Amino acid sequence: MRNDKLLYGLLFIGLCAAPFAGAYPVFVLKLMCFALFACAFNLLIGFTGLLSFGHAAFFGGAGYVCGHALKSWGVTPELALLAGTGVGALLGWGMGLLAIRREGIYFSMITLALAQMLFFFCLQSPLTGGEDGLQGVPRGKLLGVLSLADDRVLYYVVLAIVAAAFALIVRIVNSPFGQILRAIRESEPRATSLGYDTHRFKLLAFVLSAALAGLAGSLKVLVMGFETLTDVHWSMSGLVILMTLVGGLGTLIGPVVGAVLIVTLENKLGDIGTSLAHLTGWDIFSAMGESVSTFTGAIFVICVLAFRRGIMGEIIHRLPSRRAA
Repeated sequence: MRNDKLLYGLLFIGLCAAPFAGAYPVFVLKLMCFALFACAFNLLIGFTGLLSFGHAAFFGGAGYVCGHALKSWGVTPELALLAGTGVGALLGWGMGLLAIRREGIYFSMITLALAQMLFFFCLQSPLTGGEDGLQGVPRGKLLGVLSLADDRVLYYVVLAIVAAAFALIVRIVNSPFGQILRAIRESEPRATSLGYDTHRFKLLAFVLSAALAGLAGSLKVLVMGFETLTDVHWSMSGLVILMTLVGGLGTLIGPVVGAVLIVTLENKLGDIGTSLAHLTGWDIFSAMGESVSTFTGAIFVICVLAFRRGIMGEIIHRLPSRRAA
Protein backbone atom coordinates (compact mmCIF):
# COMPACT_ATOMS: atom_id res chain seq x y z
CA MET A 1 0.00 0.00 0.00
CA ARG A 2 2.86 2.34 0.84
CA ASN A 3 4.47 1.64 -2.54
CA ASP A 4 1.15 2.37 -4.25
CA LYS A 5 0.88 5.75 -2.53
CA LEU A 6 4.45 6.56 -3.55
CA LEU A 7 3.65 5.66 -7.17
CA TYR A 8 0.51 7.81 -7.18
CA GLY A 9 2.44 10.69 -5.60
CA LEU A 10 5.20 10.53 -8.21
CA LEU A 11 2.64 10.34 -11.01
CA PHE A 12 0.82 13.41 -9.66
CA ILE A 13 4.07 15.37 -9.33
CA GLY A 14 5.01 14.38 -12.88
CA LEU A 15 1.65 15.59 -14.19
CA CYS A 16 2.01 18.87 -12.29
CA ALA A 17 5.41 19.45 -13.90
CA ALA A 18 4.42 18.27 -17.41
CA PRO A 19 3.49 21.73 -18.85
CA PHE A 20 6.84 23.12 -17.72
CA ALA A 21 8.70 20.19 -19.28
CA GLY A 22 7.47 21.02 -22.78
CA ALA A 23 4.42 18.74 -22.86
CA TYR A 24 1.46 20.00 -24.88
CA PRO A 25 -1.20 20.67 -22.18
CA VAL A 26 -4.26 19.85 -24.31
CA PHE A 27 -2.85 16.47 -25.36
CA VAL A 28 -1.96 15.55 -21.75
CA LEU A 29 -5.47 16.62 -20.71
CA LYS A 30 -6.94 14.33 -23.37
CA LEU A 31 -4.84 11.48 -21.95
CA MET A 32 -6.16 12.22 -18.46
CA CYS A 33 -9.78 12.23 -19.65
CA PHE A 34 -9.44 8.83 -21.31
CA ALA A 35 -7.47 7.50 -18.33
CA LEU A 36 -10.38 8.46 -16.06
CA PHE A 37 -12.80 6.85 -18.52
CA ALA A 38 -10.80 3.61 -18.45
CA CYS A 39 -10.57 3.66 -14.64
CA ALA A 40 -14.34 4.15 -14.43
CA PHE A 41 -14.90 1.19 -16.72
CA ASN A 42 -12.40 -0.89 -14.75
CA LEU A 43 -14.40 -0.26 -11.58
CA LEU A 44 -17.21 -2.23 -13.21
CA ILE A 45 -15.40 -4.99 -15.09
CA GLY A 46 -12.21 -5.33 -13.05
CA PHE A 47 -13.70 -5.21 -9.57
CA THR A 48 -17.31 -6.29 -10.12
CA GLY A 49 -16.93 -8.66 -13.06
CA LEU A 50 -19.53 -7.00 -15.31
CA LEU A 51 -18.60 -6.52 -18.97
CA SER A 52 -20.50 -3.56 -20.38
CA PHE A 53 -20.54 -2.79 -24.11
CA GLY A 54 -22.46 0.44 -23.50
CA HIS A 55 -20.09 2.76 -21.67
CA ALA A 56 -19.86 5.02 -24.72
CA ALA A 57 -23.42 6.08 -23.89
CA PHE A 58 -22.30 7.57 -20.57
CA PHE A 59 -19.10 9.07 -21.95
CA GLY A 60 -20.67 10.64 -25.03
CA GLY A 61 -24.12 11.34 -23.61
CA ALA A 62 -22.66 13.30 -20.71
CA GLY A 63 -20.36 15.11 -23.16
CA TYR A 64 -23.34 16.28 -25.23
CA VAL A 65 -25.15 17.53 -22.13
CA CYS A 66 -22.08 19.34 -20.82
CA GLY A 67 -21.36 20.90 -24.23
CA HIS A 68 -24.98 21.95 -24.72
CA ALA A 69 -25.08 23.48 -21.24
CA LEU A 70 -21.93 25.50 -21.91
CA LYS A 71 -22.84 26.59 -25.43
CA SER A 72 -26.63 27.06 -25.37
CA TRP A 73 -27.43 27.69 -21.73
CA GLY A 74 -24.31 29.69 -20.91
CA VAL A 75 -23.82 28.05 -17.51
CA THR A 76 -20.49 28.05 -15.67
CA PRO A 77 -18.12 25.10 -16.26
CA GLU A 78 -18.63 23.53 -12.82
CA LEU A 79 -22.41 23.40 -13.34
CA ALA A 80 -21.97 21.96 -16.82
CA LEU A 81 -19.64 19.26 -15.44
CA LEU A 82 -22.14 18.45 -12.70
CA ALA A 83 -24.92 18.24 -15.27
CA GLY A 84 -22.89 15.88 -17.46
CA THR A 85 -21.92 13.70 -14.51
CA GLY A 86 -25.50 13.62 -13.28
CA VAL A 87 -26.79 12.58 -16.71
CA GLY A 88 -24.15 9.85 -16.83
CA ALA A 89 -25.35 8.56 -13.46
CA LEU A 90 -29.00 8.78 -14.56
CA LEU A 91 -28.31 6.88 -17.78
CA GLY A 92 -26.38 4.30 -15.75
CA TRP A 93 -29.28 3.88 -13.33
CA GLY A 94 -31.81 3.42 -16.16
CA MET A 95 -29.59 1.05 -18.13
CA GLY A 96 -28.61 -0.83 -14.98
CA LEU A 97 -32.21 -1.43 -13.95
CA LEU A 98 -32.85 -3.13 -17.28
CA ALA A 99 -29.58 -5.05 -17.60
CA ILE A 100 -28.33 -5.87 -14.12
CA ARG A 101 -30.54 -8.94 -13.57
CA ARG A 102 -29.08 -10.60 -16.64
CA GLU A 103 -25.72 -12.32 -16.61
CA GLY A 104 -22.84 -12.91 -18.99
CA ILE A 105 -23.31 -12.18 -22.67
CA TYR A 106 -26.97 -11.25 -22.13
CA PHE A 107 -25.98 -8.40 -19.81
CA SER A 108 -23.37 -7.19 -22.31
CA MET A 109 -25.77 -7.31 -25.26
CA ILE A 110 -28.46 -5.36 -23.40
CA THR A 111 -25.99 -2.59 -22.57
CA LEU A 112 -24.86 -2.51 -26.21
CA ALA A 113 -28.42 -2.33 -27.52
CA LEU A 114 -29.38 0.49 -25.15
CA ALA A 115 -26.22 2.42 -25.98
CA GLN A 116 -26.96 2.13 -29.71
CA MET A 117 -30.43 3.54 -29.06
CA LEU A 118 -28.78 6.62 -27.60
CA PHE A 119 -26.41 6.78 -30.57
CA PHE A 120 -29.30 6.91 -33.05
CA PHE A 121 -31.02 9.56 -30.92
CA CYS A 122 -27.87 11.69 -31.02
CA LEU A 123 -27.59 11.09 -34.77
CA GLN A 124 -31.08 12.46 -35.46
CA SER A 125 -31.62 15.03 -32.70
CA PRO A 126 -31.14 18.73 -33.54
CA LEU A 127 -29.93 19.26 -29.97
CA THR A 128 -26.75 17.31 -30.68
CA GLY A 129 -26.03 18.75 -34.12
CA GLY A 130 -26.45 15.36 -35.78
CA GLU A 131 -23.47 14.34 -37.89
CA ASP A 132 -21.86 17.76 -37.40
CA GLY A 133 -21.86 17.42 -33.61
CA LEU A 134 -21.42 20.32 -31.21
CA GLN A 135 -18.72 22.74 -32.36
CA GLY A 136 -17.21 25.79 -30.70
CA VAL A 137 -18.08 24.86 -27.12
CA PRO A 138 -16.78 27.68 -24.87
CA ARG A 139 -14.74 26.93 -21.75
CA GLY A 140 -16.26 29.76 -19.72
CA LYS A 141 -15.16 30.93 -16.29
CA LEU A 142 -14.90 28.63 -13.29
CA LEU A 143 -17.25 29.86 -10.54
CA GLY A 144 -17.84 32.85 -12.81
CA VAL A 145 -14.39 34.23 -11.95
CA LEU A 146 -11.48 32.08 -13.18
CA SER A 147 -11.22 32.05 -16.98
CA LEU A 148 -10.38 28.67 -18.47
CA ALA A 149 -9.40 30.09 -21.86
CA ASP A 150 -5.73 29.70 -20.94
CA ASP A 151 -4.59 26.11 -21.51
CA ARG A 152 -2.41 26.02 -18.40
CA VAL A 153 -5.19 27.27 -16.12
CA LEU A 154 -7.53 24.65 -17.57
CA TYR A 155 -4.79 22.04 -17.18
CA TYR A 156 -4.49 22.38 -13.42
CA VAL A 157 -8.26 22.61 -12.91
CA VAL A 158 -8.82 19.37 -14.83
CA LEU A 159 -5.82 17.73 -13.14
CA ALA A 160 -7.33 18.49 -9.72
CA ILE A 161 -10.70 17.05 -10.77
CA VAL A 162 -9.18 13.89 -12.29
CA ALA A 163 -6.94 13.37 -9.24
CA ALA A 164 -9.96 13.69 -6.94
CA ALA A 165 -11.95 11.24 -9.09
CA PHE A 166 -9.07 8.74 -9.09
CA ALA A 167 -8.75 9.08 -5.29
CA LEU A 168 -12.48 8.33 -5.05
CA ILE A 169 -12.03 5.18 -7.12
CA VAL A 170 -9.15 4.06 -4.89
CA ARG A 171 -11.29 4.71 -1.81
CA ILE A 172 -14.23 2.75 -3.28
CA VAL A 173 -12.04 -0.22 -4.20
CA ASN A 174 -10.40 -0.38 -0.76
CA SER A 175 -13.63 0.14 1.21
CA PRO A 176 -15.93 -2.61 2.58
CA PHE A 177 -18.16 -1.87 -0.40
CA GLY A 178 -15.24 -2.65 -2.69
CA GLN A 179 -14.61 -5.93 -0.88
CA ILE A 180 -18.23 -6.92 -1.49
CA LEU A 181 -17.82 -6.11 -5.18
CA ARG A 182 -14.77 -8.38 -5.28
CA ALA A 183 -16.76 -11.12 -3.59
CA ILE A 184 -19.49 -10.76 -6.23
CA ARG A 185 -16.88 -10.96 -8.98
CA GLU A 186 -15.34 -14.13 -7.53
CA SER A 187 -18.60 -15.92 -6.72
CA GLU A 188 -21.97 -14.20 -6.78
CA PRO A 189 -23.85 -17.23 -5.35
CA ARG A 190 -21.49 -17.26 -2.36
CA ALA A 191 -22.01 -13.51 -1.80
CA THR A 192 -25.76 -14.09 -1.96
CA SER A 193 -25.50 -16.91 0.57
CA LEU A 194 -23.74 -14.51 2.95
CA GLY A 195 -26.83 -12.30 2.92
CA TYR A 196 -25.80 -9.58 0.44
CA ASP A 197 -28.32 -8.20 -2.04
CA THR A 198 -25.98 -8.63 -5.01
CA HIS A 199 -28.31 -6.96 -7.50
CA ARG A 200 -28.36 -3.79 -5.40
CA PHE A 201 -24.57 -3.74 -5.08
CA LYS A 202 -24.08 -4.37 -8.80
CA LEU A 203 -26.53 -1.59 -9.66
CA LEU A 204 -24.70 0.85 -7.38
CA ALA A 205 -21.36 -0.12 -8.94
CA PHE A 206 -22.88 0.37 -12.39
CA VAL A 207 -24.18 3.85 -11.50
CA LEU A 208 -20.84 4.89 -9.95
CA SER A 209 -18.98 3.68 -13.03
CA ALA A 210 -21.42 5.49 -15.33
CA ALA A 211 -21.16 8.74 -13.34
CA LEU A 212 -17.35 8.70 -13.47
CA ALA A 213 -17.44 7.89 -17.19
CA GLY A 214 -19.83 10.84 -17.60
CA LEU A 215 -17.40 13.08 -15.75
CA ALA A 216 -14.61 11.95 -18.10
CA GLY A 217 -16.75 12.70 -21.16
CA SER A 218 -17.74 16.11 -19.78
CA LEU A 219 -14.11 17.01 -19.11
CA LYS A 220 -13.15 15.96 -22.64
CA VAL A 221 -15.72 18.37 -24.12
CA LEU A 222 -14.46 21.17 -21.89
CA VAL A 223 -10.88 20.49 -23.00
CA MET A 224 -11.42 19.88 -26.73
CA GLY A 225 -14.27 22.35 -27.31
CA PHE A 226 -16.41 19.99 -29.39
CA GLU A 227 -18.44 16.78 -29.19
CA THR A 228 -19.10 14.33 -32.02
CA LEU A 229 -20.91 11.05 -32.65
CA THR A 230 -17.63 9.17 -32.24
CA ASP A 231 -17.96 9.39 -28.47
CA VAL A 232 -21.37 7.66 -28.39
CA HIS A 233 -20.58 5.06 -31.04
CA TRP A 234 -20.14 1.41 -30.01
CA SER A 235 -16.49 1.57 -31.10
CA MET A 236 -15.77 3.89 -28.17
CA SER A 237 -17.02 1.16 -25.82
CA GLY A 238 -14.68 -1.26 -27.58
CA LEU A 239 -11.81 1.20 -27.23
CA VAL A 240 -12.19 1.53 -23.46
CA ILE A 241 -12.36 -2.27 -23.15
CA LEU A 242 -9.09 -2.46 -25.09
CA MET A 243 -7.47 0.17 -22.84
CA THR A 244 -8.44 -1.73 -19.71
CA LEU A 245 -7.36 -5.14 -20.97
CA VAL A 246 -4.02 -3.90 -22.32
CA GLY A 247 -3.21 -1.95 -19.16
CA GLY A 248 -4.29 -4.57 -16.68
CA LEU A 249 -7.77 -5.68 -15.70
CA GLY A 250 -8.52 -5.31 -11.99
CA THR A 251 -5.50 -3.09 -11.25
CA LEU A 252 -5.79 0.55 -10.29
CA ILE A 253 -2.98 1.95 -12.41
CA GLY A 254 -3.33 -0.47 -15.34
CA PRO A 255 -6.21 1.34 -17.13
CA VAL A 256 -4.19 4.57 -16.94
CA VAL A 257 -1.25 2.89 -18.69
CA GLY A 258 -3.55 1.32 -21.28
CA ALA A 259 -5.29 4.64 -22.01
CA VAL A 260 -1.98 6.49 -22.40
CA LEU A 261 -0.65 3.81 -24.76
CA ILE A 262 -3.73 3.57 -26.99
CA VAL A 263 -4.45 7.32 -27.19
CA THR A 264 -0.79 8.10 -27.87
CA LEU A 265 -0.76 5.56 -30.69
CA GLU A 266 -3.91 7.05 -32.21
CA ASN A 267 -2.59 10.60 -32.09
CA LYS A 268 1.16 10.30 -32.53
CA LEU A 269 1.74 7.22 -34.68
CA GLY A 270 1.72 9.30 -37.86
CA ASP A 271 4.37 11.68 -36.45
CA ILE A 272 6.50 8.73 -35.34
CA GLY A 273 6.25 7.17 -38.79
CA THR A 274 7.24 10.44 -40.48
CA SER A 275 10.28 10.79 -38.21
CA LEU A 276 11.36 7.21 -38.90
CA ALA A 277 10.94 7.78 -42.64
CA HIS A 278 13.24 10.80 -42.48
CA LEU A 279 15.82 8.94 -40.40
CA THR A 280 15.91 5.73 -42.44
CA GLY A 281 14.85 6.98 -45.85
CA TRP A 282 12.21 4.23 -46.04
CA ASP A 283 8.89 5.62 -47.23
CA ILE A 284 7.05 2.63 -45.79
CA PHE A 285 7.14 4.28 -42.36
CA SER A 286 5.17 7.25 -43.72
CA ALA A 287 2.08 5.05 -43.95
CA MET A 288 2.12 4.20 -40.23
CA GLY A 289 -0.37 6.95 -39.45
CA GLU A 290 -2.92 5.22 -41.67
CA SER A 291 -2.44 1.88 -39.88
CA VAL A 292 -3.40 2.82 -36.33
CA SER A 293 -5.98 0.03 -36.09
CA THR A 294 -3.42 -2.51 -37.28
CA PHE A 295 -0.88 -1.48 -34.65
CA THR A 296 -3.54 -1.34 -31.94
CA GLY A 297 -4.73 -4.83 -32.88
CA ALA A 298 -1.16 -6.11 -32.87
CA ILE A 299 -0.61 -4.72 -29.35
CA PHE A 300 -3.80 -6.42 -28.19
CA VAL A 301 -2.72 -9.76 -29.67
CA ILE A 302 0.72 -9.47 -28.06
CA CYS A 303 -0.84 -8.68 -24.68
CA VAL A 304 -3.24 -11.61 -24.94
CA LEU A 305 -0.42 -14.00 -25.84
CA ALA A 306 2.41 -12.67 -23.65
CA PHE A 307 0.72 -10.53 -20.97
CA ARG A 308 -2.50 -12.29 -20.03
CA ARG A 309 -2.94 -10.00 -17.02
CA GLY A 310 -2.17 -6.86 -19.02
CA ILE A 311 1.00 -4.78 -18.83
CA MET A 312 0.66 -3.59 -15.23
CA GLY A 313 -1.02 -6.83 -14.15
CA GLU A 314 2.06 -8.81 -15.20
CA ILE A 315 4.44 -6.33 -13.59
CA ILE A 316 2.56 -6.43 -10.29
CA HIS A 317 2.32 -10.23 -10.42
CA ARG A 318 6.08 -10.56 -10.92
CA LEU A 319 7.06 -8.22 -8.09
CA PRO A 320 8.98 -10.20 -5.40
CA SER A 321 6.87 -8.73 -2.59
CA ARG A 322 3.65 -9.83 -4.30
CA ARG A 323 4.97 -13.35 -4.97
CA ALA A 324 6.09 -13.68 -1.36
CA ALA A 325 2.67 -12.59 -0.18
